[in-house]
Amino acid sequence: MPTKTFHAPLSKVAQAIQPFRVMKILGEAKALEASGRQIIHMEIGEPDFPSLDCVHQAAFEAMQQGLTHYTPTLGLPALRAKLAGFYRNFYRAEVDAGRFMITPGSSSALQLVLTATLNPGDKVLMSDPAYPCNRQFVNLLHADLVSVPVDHHSRYQLTLDKLKDHWQDGIKLVMIASPANPTGTVIEQTELLAMAQFLAERNAYLLVDEIYQGLVYERPAESILANDNLPENVIVINSFSKFFGMTGWRLGWCIAPLSLMPVLDRLGQNLFLAAPTPAQYAALRVLEDDALEQLEQRRQVFERRRNVLFRAMQQAGFNPKVLPQGAFYLYWDVSGWTDDSETFAADLLQQTGVALTPGTDFGEYKAKQHLRLAYTTDETQLQTAVDKIAEYIKQLPEKPLT
Repeated sequence: MPTKTFHAPLSKVAQAIQPFRVMKILGEAKALEASGRQIIHMEIGEPDFPSLDCVHQAAFEAMQQGLTHYTPTLGLPALRAKLAGFYRNFYRAEVDAGRFMITPGSSSALQLVLTATLNPGDKVLMSDPAYPCNRQFVNLLHADLVSVPVDHHSRYQLTLDKLKDHWQDGIKLVMIASPANPTGTVIEQTELLAMAQFLAERNAYLLVDEIYQGLVYERPAESILANDNLPENVIVINSFSKFFGMTGWRLGWCIAPLSLMPVLDRLGQNLFLAAPTPAQYAALRVLEDDALEQLEQRRQVFERRRNVLFRAMQQAGFNPKVLPQGAFYLYWDVSGWTDDSETFAADLLQQTGVALTPGTDFGEYKAKQHLRLAYTTDETQLQTAVDKIAEYIKQLPEKPLT
C-alpha cells in the first residue's frame, strides 16, 4: 500500500525568505568548471588567499593539547582581551573586553543583536543596496524594513541628511556598513558620529558593520568606537573572515553596550552555545604582530587589484561611477546596456565564463541596472575578465534610447 505523501506547510516567514543569489551563481559556475570550462570567479565575496599558515598551526596545536571543549558562550576570555588590545593598537579605540562577544561568524552576531533589540513591528532602517542577509534577519524577527534608496551621488551610503529625510516613528535600529558590501564605499567618521548622536536622541540603536575594516585603501583603518563622546547606542559587528582571511573558520564578534551583554550571553547559550573552539585559538594567533604584517601585505595586493580593475574598466569605456575605498567590490551601473542584470549575469557566465553578481541580490533600487564585481582573483584574471565583458557587450543588441 503506497505511503501517503506528507505535506505539512512551511512557516510563512520561511517562505518569505529570499535566496542568496550569489550562491546560486557560484553553484552554476562550479558546475561549468567541473565540465571543463575556465571560469573567472568574481561573484563570491571571499578572499582567494588561504588562511595564514600560523593560523593552521595554532589550531593544530590547540587540538593536540585537547583544547576542543566548549568555551564560555561569550568566547575565550583570552580572545576577548586580545581583541580589546587589537582595537587599542590598530584603531586607537579603548574598548572594555567585557563588551566583546565571540560568535560563529558575524551572521550569528547580527542575529543575536537584532533578537536582543527588536520586537515584532519595530522598524529597522537601512540603505538600498545593502548586504542581503540584513533584510532577511529583519523579516525573520517580524520587524518592518524602512529602505532608503542610495546611489553614486552619496557613494551608495546613508548620510545624516538622508536619515533625517526618511525618519519615521517606530524606528528602533539603523544598520550601516563601512566599508560596504556591495559598493566598497566608506562613511566618514564625522558622519558616523553625527548619525549616532541623532539616533541616541531618539532612543534608537546604530548597528555598524565593520566587517571590511582593515581592508581600506589610501586611508587608515578606522572604527566608529575610536570617536570621543560616542553615545551608548552604538553596536559594532565584525568578523575574522575578510581582512583576516578566515572565511571557513566561521568566527566573528560583536561589541555592544555593557547593558546588552547579559541578554546576548543568554541568547547565545540557547542559539549556539559557543563559537567553534579551534577557530578561537586560531584567531588568537592571527592577532599577533607578525600575522598582521602578512595581512597588511595582502591588503596591498587587494589595493593593486582594485586599481587594475578600475583602470581596465575605464579603458574599456565602462566608466564606473565610484572608486571603491575598501572591501573588494566594485558596484557597476550597467544601465547603458541592460535593464536586467540577472539575465546579463547569467548570459555572461554561459558565454564567457566570467561570474558576476546581479544587483538584485542587494535590494530593489536600480538593482536590475547594477552588477557587483569582486576583485578576489589575480590581476591578470581581472584584466582578462574585463576584456571578455567588453567582447560580450559588443555583440549585445543596441539598447533603445528612452
